[in-house]
Amino acid sequence: MSRRTKFGLIALIVVVVVGGLFFLTAANRGKRAVEVRFDTVKAQDLVATVTASGRIEPQTKVDISADITGRITQIAVKEGDWVKKGQFLLQIDPAVYEATLARSEALLAASTAAQVQAKANYDQAERTVRRANDLAKSSPDLISTEAVEQAQTSFEVSKANLNSANAQVAQNRATLQDARDQLAKTRLISPLDGRVTRLNVEVGEVAVPGTFSRETALLMTVSDLSVILAKVQVDETDVVRLELGDSVRVTIDAFPDTAFIGRVTEISNSAQLSATSTASGSSDRAVDFDVEITLANPPADIRPDLSATAKIITDTRTQVPSVPIIALTVRQHGDVPNEDMPADSAAKKMTDTEGVFVVRGGVATFTPVKVGIAGEEFFEVVSGVQNGDSIVAGTYQTIRDLKDSARVRAMKAPAPGGEQK
Repeated sequence: MSRRTKFGLIALIVVVVVGGLFFLTAANRGKRAVEVRFDTVKAQDLVATVTASGRIEPQTKVDISADITGRITQIAVKEGDWVKKGQFLLQIDPAVYEATLARSEALLAASTAAQVQAKANYDQAERTVRRANDLAKSSPDLISTEAVEQAQTSFEVSKANLNSANAQVAQNRATLQDARDQLAKTRLISPLDGRVTRLNVEVGEVAVPGTFSRETALLMTVSDLSVILAKVQVDETDVVRLELGDSVRVTIDAFPDTAFIGRVTEISNSAQLSATSTASGSSDRAVDFDVEITLANPPADIRPDLSATAKIITDTRTQVPSVPIIALTVRQHGDVPNEDMPADSAAKKMTDTEGVFVVRGGVATFTPVKVGIAGEEFFEVVSGVQNGDSIVAGTYQTIRDLKDSARVRAMKAPAPGGEQK
């Protein structure tokens, strides 16, 4: 055998050995167990909630607006003051309305005098025509027909004058009442016991009626703070889970260390539509429903318009099998073993199944499950797994990429710095 042939054989043997080692290394790498976090299906108490945000409002509040135009000459309260029903709040300059009232009183007095005169003329004409008619019947020769007709005409005229005088008195009396009402509107009083929660004007400003703008006419707001509501907006996908009387835990930003208990007392039947922007720049319509929550024991110094967040309890479970929310994943029907599949393969690809990876003997098997309510961190499991089953519970990326029947092993504990080794 020549030297060249020997070198060729040696090179071939080296290539074969290196290739075999590389193949074995790759094969071992392919069979390497995936590092995951393990957990166990266990019985727990679960509480399903709907979270919504909104603001604090009193159950009863009155916006006090001007019904007349005039300059404000006096404000008797400040924002935050407590007031009683009937207490004086604000004065609008009454000069113009006082003059109108005096003029109306004078017109009524004049029309009343004219009415008295018209009544006297009517009574006189009535007596005259009665005598003329009686004389014409008893002694026709003593009175002419013309005289009787004149007496009758005078009576009709006096009757018409009296009716006109009566109508004028009624009109002037109504005008006088209107003038009194207008004058009374210059002095505003509180319609209820409560606190002045908004004061929009100062002395010297002109109050105007809210014919075109309610905000322009608003002078102040008085709120009854004995019953406090949290008004929140609930998404359309969650509102169907709510019922009147549901228990609620309310947190108020102004009271960060305290939670308040309440009950759902009203659920709107109509939606509030608002425009939203998507990532692509297009606009969409968000559909929310107003929900009112009555607080059981609100703080004494609470005020309207404070931001609030409500956790509405919609359902509870006691000691039911549960899995971490992160453990639940979705796989296509075609990837799920031991299941009755639709005959059409395209249908298989279109259908997804929820499930968890159950670990037995170091192998993770995707197992379909049926879930019930969702707590803050765990799902109730109705069927598919049992208490004590070992499952894959993390990480999210690992579960998303994990294949059925993959080998798994426990993830190493984090290093002191918090990083995974």
